[in-house]
Amino acid sequence: MEKEIVALARQIGKMLQEEECYKKMEESRIASDQDTELQDLIGEFNLKRIAINEEGMKKDRDQEKITKFNNEMREIYTKIMQNDNMLAYNEAKSELDKIVGRVAAIITQSANGEDPETTDVHEGCTGNCSGCSSCG
Repeated sequence: MEKEIVALARQIGKMLQEEECYKKMEESRIASDQDTELQDLIGEFNLKRIAINEEGMKKDRDQEKITKFNNEMREIYTKIMQNDNMLAYNEAKSELDKIVGRVAAIITQSANGEDPETTDVHEGCTGNCSGCSSCG
């Protein structure tokens, strides 16, 4: 029976990749990868993060420097998140995450004895059961 369950999971994986939001996510991921302005911002962001970590590890760390780097990093992050390609990617990923979360919730609830035909994501449920005490 385990082989059949795994085969069904693989089939779900294939179906997810046929979802329009998955296709949009992949298209926007590729566009993001090719967006030199966005990639430059991501590079700057990573350099600021490294600078913050390095300064924070020093015995005589300069808190003003850390604050300055943090503020610059926040500004860069805001620019990254306002980029059209990043916005498109995040929107499509959010749609796909909802589907995946719903499937995961149904599987988890079924494994906990719920009726697979009627169980679903409950109001307020994110589909991520790791921090949940109950769906009841």
